Formats: sequence, structure tokens, C-alpha cells
Amino acid sequence: MRYLTDRKRAVGNGASRTGTFDHIFMTSTSYGLLVLVPCLVWVLGNALFLPFDQARTYVGRPFPLIVLGLTLVVGLRHFAVGAQMMLEDYLQGFAREITVLIARGLSWLLIATGLLALVRLALGQPS
Repeated sequence: MRYLTDRKRAVGNGASRTGTFDHIFMTSTSYGLLVLVPCLVWVLGNALFLPFDQARTYVGRPFPLIVLGLTLVVGLRHFAVGAQMMLEDYLQGFAREITVLIARGLSWLLIATGLLALVRLALGQPS
């Protein structure tokens, strides 16, 4: 018979056994967004008043594409984990599972759609 105290069972796990990972993930993506969002504002600000064809050519260059892609992926993953944490705090049972799946699915759908648009922009195809 194995005897575990409540403290021994809880060490390193947290309530949902992912608390430490979620905290580190949210902190690191926050720092990443702290750098990426000003870069995104700068990139989009440079393209703001250009004619459409020139703006499209400018955004199709490597640096703006990388900034747009990284901001898209990091921002939406940050959203997905944050929404999951919030939903786990306030919902219970089947409603929690469904809304977490919807939030995660929406995040991945937006990431895939955005990256597909960026690839088409990089290849010069009309969007």
C-alpha cells in the first residue's frame, strides 16, 4: 500500500496539472509580444499611406512577413492558452470542455488562415 499525503500529491501539479507550464508559457509569450507588437506597428505604419500595389510589395518582403507571421502565431497561441485558463476557472463539466475546444480550434483556424494568406502574399498571388 502506497501512502501519499495531500502535499506530496500536489507538489508540482497544481489544480489542473498544467499550471506551471501555462504560467511560463503566458509569461514568455507576453515578453515576445512586448517586442513583436511595436515591430508590427512600425511595419504596418510604413505601409499605411502607400498605394495598394506598393504596400503589398512592401509587406511581401521578408522582414515584414516574418513580423506579421510571428505576431499572428504568438498572439493567437497566447489568446488560446489565456482563454483556456479563463474558461477552466469559470466553467465546469461539459460546457468547459466544449468552450475550450472551440477557443483552441478558433485559434488554430485563424493561425492557419493567416499563414496561408501570408504565404500567398509572399508568392505574389492575388489574395
